Amino acid sequence: MAQQEVDRLITQQELVQLTGLSSAYFEQARHKGNSNLVFLKFGRAVRYRMSDVQSWIESNVIASGI
Repeated sequence: MAQQEVDRLITQQELVQLTGLSSAYFEQARHKGNSNLVFLKFGRAVRYRMSDVQSWIESNVIASGI
């Protein structure tokens, strides 16, 4: 993936589409602080770096042990 794409900022809606998780999941994770997904806040706008999202997805991979 090109560096420009990795550093691209995405909205919560784009994150929802990418992961299949709900908006409520990400809102609660931000509010409770129980996720290691880094986000940026610009006033009321919340954005996520694609590189952080990719790292977060990789950190949630679990081997089945089979």
